Parts: sequence; structure tokens; C-alpha cells
Amino acid sequence: MKSQANDTLPRAARKALVKLGGDIAVARKKRRFSTISMAERAFLSRSTYGKIEKGDPTVSIGAYVSVLAILGLVGGVEQLADRRNDALGLDIEEDRLPQRIMPRGRKRRAT
Repeated sequence: MKSQANDTLPRAARKALVKLGGDIAVARKKRRFSTISMAERAFLSRSTYGKIEKGDPTVSIGAYVSVLAILGLVGGVEQLADRRNDALGLDIEEDRLPQRIMPRGRKRRAT
């Protein structure tokens, strides 16, 4: 059964994966690694590695990260969805801040 990942993937995500695959191919060539060598190092089949270089969305993120690690490019992966860089999330959070903060459990004075 054919995957629907290509049909349902947002255009921006598809473009990002294609760019990532192309960048991986360039990095591999700069290091003078063959596709067979890269596939073996990442414990992937040659066809799966080929899909990575094409930016195929059906390949697991783990396979992409494994290849990036082999190429020495894994450093930026942890920044992909870092909450400190989530501008929209920070704006939403800021909008939800209360206008006033009331003290909790303030005891009344006995008279």
C-alpha cells in the first residue's frame, strides 16, 4: 500500500525535507563517501538512504538524525523545536498572563 505522506504533507514541510535531503547529499559528497558507504554506516538499506537524499517523508526521523550524526551535522537537531525559539508559543503564553495577581491564602486580621 502506497503511503499518503507525500499527498498530506504541507508544502513548507515538503520543501524543508527536500532541502535537507539535498544538503545531506552535498555533505556526503564533500566527505567523499559513497551512498553505499553511508547506508552501511547508518545501518540502512541503500534504497532507504536514497530516499533520505531525496527528502522522502516516509523515512523515520531517526534515520535522518543517524545520517546527520555520521556526517557530523547533528548539532542543530536539538534546536529544531526548542521552546525558547518558539515565537508563536511565547506570544500565546504572554497573552494568557493574568492582569492582576492576588495573594493566596491571605489571612484576615482578628479584630
